[in-house]
Amino acid sequence: MRANSPFPSIAQALEQIEAGELRARDLAEHCLERIEARDPEVKAFVAHDAGRVRAGADAVDAGVCKGLLRGIPYAVKDVIETAEYPTGYGSHLYTGNRSARDAACVALSKEEGAVLLGKVVTSEFATQTPGPTCNPLNLAHTPGGSSSGSAAAVADGMAMVAWGTQTTGSITRPAVYCGVVGYKPSFGLVSTAGVNVLSPSQDTVGVLARSAADAAALVLGIHGRRYESASEDVRYTVGVCLSSQWRHASAQAIDTLRNWTAKLEAAGIGVKELALPPAYEALIADQGRLVAYEGRQALAYERITANAQISLRLRERLAGGSLIGLDEYLAMQQRAFALRCGVDGLFDGIDALVYPAADDEAEEGILQSGSPRFGALWTLLHLPTVALPLDVGRRGLPLGVQLVGRPRRDLSLLQLAEHASAFSPWLMGVR
Repeated sequence: MRANSPFPSIAQALEQIEAGELRARDLAEHCLERIEARDPEVKAFVAHDAGRVRAGADAVDAGVCKGLLRGIPYAVKDVIETAEYPTGYGSHLYTGNRSARDAACVALSKEEGAVLLGKVVTSEFATQTPGPTCNPLNLAHTPGGSSSGSAAAVADGMAMVAWGTQTTGSITRPAVYCGVVGYKPSFGLVSTAGVNVLSPSQDTVGVLARSAADAAALVLGIHGRRYESASEDVRYTVGVCLSSQWRHASAQAIDTLRNWTAKLEAAGIGVKELALPPAYEALIADQGRLVAYEGRQALAYERITANAQISLRLRERLAGGSLIGLDEYLAMQQRAFALRCGVDGLFDGIDALVYPAADDEAEEGILQSGSPRFGALWTLLHLPTVALPLDVGRRGLPLGVQLVGRPRRDLSLLQLAEHASAFSPWLMGVR
């Protein structure tokens, strides 16, 4: 069941804090109470300190910490370094590991006055071997991965917003599985400095939030800008992008997507249908091979010195990277670069693509975290995406969609996602 949110939106919270109608301490206490009540079951957090959280909130209320995000409590995926808390990367190899610095996204959040709640669970090195987190909507089901703790903490009201990362579908899938919004920015919009990178050509820092507007507030906030909704007279057109990957989506996932686009069309949003060009279809297969090659390079130290302590699943994936030669790797990168250069052609006459976000509802059990396949192409192409939960499936868990935007047109995509959220029964139920 969805819990009623104890929070206003980020924009509303900031207005209330500025007007003296709300204290940062109040927001922090809501989170701490929820963490105490629910985290023993959900297992989203790996580290938090109530005293530190209260001290951070009190500094905001005392006027010591100011900025565009002052008082907003947030969580951080455990592949992102923090000076205050250990960073374990979801691996037993790094239990208790301490960094002397904050990653860029954390340092910038603090600079703008946001209050760090602690670290949340990641799959092992942000790959496919999950941690202990359960889906807060149904504890018998996976929250998705690898940003599992980020999605679960936000979905259960333990954090207003959370930083996550995506190499393939690690923001998109957990967002929909847990019934929140997942925003993967354009590649490089949020710095990966201080993040344990698996695939340098693809890894992207993004956000799990309760709404597109909240996700936008965090990312724009660290760039010194407030988010503003689009004017009401803006008219949108979206393109439903058909590809071979659709065969993996369940009938109810596709029906949910189609029902939603029908609502958009009835409300005056243009809806077109297009087929993914063959060259882009071929690129889908390259994405996973690039991750395997680059992951083998990125985790070389762990693979060489402690291979037996890496999960079997990850060992096999890294071993697959050894079968790819340098020439093949460079050829794949060349293909990806060429298609990125021409990707504007996918958006002729449309503002965003509509694409499935996951195969189906969240799987039962937490030993698997679902396939990331539907995020693969868009991550490799460096395009911004926003995942939205839409409606309830047969098992009572959300089904969703992702909107894919033009390169470096993140603000327009977020504004469209905010507008389109009004046609999501799930999000309207939460709000």
